[in-house]
Amino acid sequence: MIPTRDPADAAEVAAGNLRGVLLLAFAAVLFTVEATLVRISAPVANEAQIVFFRSVAQLVLSVVVLWRMKAVRRLLTTRPMLHVLRGVTSLATWWLYYISFRVLDFALATTLTFTTSLFVVALAAPLLGERVGRMRWVATGVGFVGISVAVGPTASASVTGVAIGLLGAAGGAVIVVLNRLLGRTEDTVTIMIWIGLVTTLGSAPVAWLLWEPMAFRDGVVVCFTGLMGALGMWLTIEAYRVGEASALAPVPYLRFVVAALIGIAFFGEYPTPSLLFGAVLVVIASFLAIHHERRKGLTAPYR
Repeated sequence: MIPTRDPADAAEVAAGNLRGVLLLAFAAVLFTVEATLVRISAPVANEAQIVFFRSVAQLVLSVVVLWRMKAVRRLLTTRPMLHVLRGVTSLATWWLYYISFRVLDFALATTLTFTTSLFVVALAAPLLGERVGRMRWVATGVGFVGISVAVGPTASASVTGVAIGLLGAAGGAVIVVLNRLLGRTEDTVTIMIWIGLVTTLGSAPVAWLLWEPMAFRDGVVVCFTGLMGALGMWLTIEAYRVGEASALAPVPYLRFVVAALIGIAFFGEYPTPSLLFGAVLVVIASFLAIHHERRKGLTAPYR
C-alpha cells in the first residue's frame, strides 16, 4: 500500500512552501537592490568601505536576533577556528562579489553567481570525501559551457571581471562546504554572529586605511547597501527553514530577471542573445547540481 500524507500535514507543508517562496523572492529582490547600490555608490565609496558596512550590518542584525532569543550562550563554540575560516571566506567572497558587480554588466555578474552550485560539485570530493557521480560532472560541464557562451562576445574586454566573478562564486562554494561542516554541531544564529564578528574585525583595518570621505547622504546609501545584504541573508535562511528545498529551488533565479530589468532601466545594459542562452544553460546545470547536492545535504541558503 502506498502511504498517503495526512491532509492537515499537506496543508501545513503547502503553507510553509508558499511562505518560503515569498521570503526567498523578496530576498532575491533585496540582493539585487544591494548590487544596484554597490554600482551606484562606486563614485563615492570603495569596496573596502562597503564590505565594512556589510559586516557591521551583519553583526548588528545577529546581535539583535540573539538578544531577542535571549540565548547569549549560543556565542560559545567548540570550533572557533572553523568559524574564523568561515568568516574570512565570507569577507573575501563579499569583496569579490562587489567588485564583479562594479566592473561587469549587471545580468552577467548575476549569472556568474549561479555557478556556486557547480563549484560545490568540484569541491565535494576533495574536501568532504564525496563520490562525485557522472551526472554531477555532466551538470558542471554544461554549466561552464554556459558561462563560456555568456561571456564569449565580451571576453576580451571583461576577462578580469569574469575571473573575479568566478572566484567569488568559488568562494561561495567553499562557504557551502564550511556551512555543512559547521552545521553538524552549530546553530544557525551561532554561525551568523561569528561571521559578523570575524568580518567586522577583519574589514575594519582595511576600511580605515582606504577610507574615502563621504557626504552624509552617501554614507546613508552605503549603510543601506550593507543592510540589504544582511536582511537578504536572513530572509533566505528563514525561507529554507519553513519551505522545502525542492519547492524553493527555482526562486533564486528570479534574480536574473530582476537584474536584467535593472540593467536596462538604470544602466542601459541590454542582455545579448548569447548571454541569455548561456544563462539558460547555467540555470539548467545549476538545477541538476542542486538536485544532487540536496540529496547529499550539501546545499546552503546563505553566503
